[in-house]
Formats: sequence, structure tokens, C-alpha cells
Amino acid sequence: MKYLILSGLVVLTLVASKPPQDHNSLTAKEKKDGWKLLFNGKTTNGWRGAYLDKFPAGGWAVEDGTLTIAKTDGRESRNAGDIVTDGEFSNFDLTFEFRLTEGANSGLKYFVVEHQPKPAGSAFGLEYQVLDDDKHPDAKMGRDGNRTVGSLYDLKPAQNKQAKPIGEWNQGRVLVNGSHVEHWLNGKKVLEYERGGEEFRKLVAMSKYATPAYNANGRFGEAPKGHILLQDHGDKVSFRDIKIKELRSQ
Repeated sequence: MKYLILSGLVVLTLVASKPPQDHNSLTAKEKKDGWKLLFNGKTTNGWRGAYLDKFPAGGWAVEDGTLTIAKTDGRESRNAGDIVTDGEFSNFDLTFEFRLTEGANSGLKYFVVEHQPKPAGSAFGLEYQVLDDDKHPDAKMGRDGNRTVGSLYDLKPAQNKQAKPIGEWNQGRVLVNGSHVEHWLNGKKVLEYERGGEEFRKLVAMSKYATPAYNANGRFGEAPKGHILLQDHGDKVSFRDIKIKELRSQ
């Protein structure tokens, strides 16, 4: 609604609301610019279980245009399990939306490599943290807030972020251009780093990723390419509008 004042009279006018956004789709401009959908809102095409050749039989579901992991017992990758893209990526601009339930934990990983032997928890990769900072204890663990939403999990904290309330949709973004990587949350850059650089390796050395298990197949987080992964951490979390644009290698 809008109120107009004309000659001392208040006139009420009705302004048509915008139609609901068409999620899980690309505009003509996005298609021209090279964007591709990783989730079409209807099927699980393009995804499979981590370390599997097919999509998990249960736990993950396509619901009302979302890719949703069901709530179980809060354990990491022990129930339905994580899912990964069929394809691998190196230079890219990735955007996605996520909706948390109270106390939920999940994550989006990139440069994921399915090393053997299979780890007990989640597949190895760099993680954009998806978390209810207020209610999940992981937010207070790690170092300097590097396990809070939008952070590079256990490595570098997100700064000056503005997450939306639980139950509302947040937009995440991961931009990888050569060695330079950025995390964005709701249209604002919250961190950046140089993958494989001196600072990055110091952060790895201070993290849980310093252990030999994470580095048996090369330095952690420095694979030349990898899958995109959505994590099952035993909490209900929904994803939609997962889009990627591959960039030219530098």
C-alpha cells in the first residue's frame, strides 16, 4: 500500500506486489553469461552420495523446490550421508541459498576429493560453514569464531556478517579466481584468502586439518579441482538456487 497526500487529503492507493521469485531457474542474461543450475528444484540429477555411484536412498529429499536433508541425530555424515556434484570445478563463481532450522549445522564444501580410504566423517574439502550460531555449540569452538556461519570452517572467521533469522533464507557465495577465494553472505563479502598461500598454510597448521589424515594425499585444501558437497550433519537444512559459473583459468 502507498499513501498519497493531495490538497490536504490522504488518498490510499494499492500498489501491486511483485510476483514471487522463480527459484531454481536462470534468467536469459544468466544463461548468456555462462551460469548453470546445479539443482533444478525438481530432481536430484547431477548429484550423488559422496563415495557412492548413486543418490542416497533416504534422508535427502526434493521438497517444494528445495534440496533438504532430514533431521536425525546431529552426527556428521553418519546417516543419509553427504552428497556431491557429479562434476568437478576449479575456477568458479557459486551462489546458493540455505535455510536453517533451530540449532542446525551443515556446510557447503568445495574442492572436495574422495580420498581413499574413506574417512569416518565428511569427505575432505574447504567448507563454507552453514550454522545456527546462537544455538549450535560449534559456533563457540574452533578459534576466533572460525566455525560460525559464512566462515571458512576451522580456518578463517567471517567478518561483519549479517545473517538472517532462523527459518529465513540466506544467500551464500563462493568465488574462486585462481588462488584467490572469497566467501559472501547475503550480498556482502565476509572473508577472502589465497588458497595455498603462506597465510593459508599457517591457518591449516593451526587447525584440525594439520593431522596426517587430512594431508596423506597432498596438502589439505589445495587440490587443483574438486566436487561441490552439501553436508549431512544430522540436522534439517534446506538448499535452493544453487548456481555456478565456471571462470577462465588464470
